Amino acid sequence: MAGAALLGNSEIAGGMYVFGLCGADFQVVCKQMEYKFLRPCLGPAVYKMKARENVNELKASGGEFNITLDLDILQQVTKTGERDRRVGKCVITFHASPKVRQ
Repeated sequence: MAGAALLGNSEIAGGMYVFGLCGADFQVVCKQMEYKFLRPCLGPAVYKMKARENVNELKASGGEFNITLDLDILQQVTKTGERDRRVGKCVITFHASPKVRQ
């Protein structure tokens, strides 16, 4: 898979994750993204992410907030018994703003 596709899909996957946590009442925008390519991806990619902050607490504050995600990008293997190989890692920050404030 091309590096640009891995990079672009990281933003989409992370944005959908944050949007899923925040809901339709928030506008979510990518602020900053840092991607590190580790090795070529020769098959389907899997995006595993973890939020650094507690989104429910940030939402409860009622205001705007930033949320940072750590993504591991893995090449999915097809052979039984093999583990997915990490092909990249990404740190991405999103800004979430309540739609009522706009």
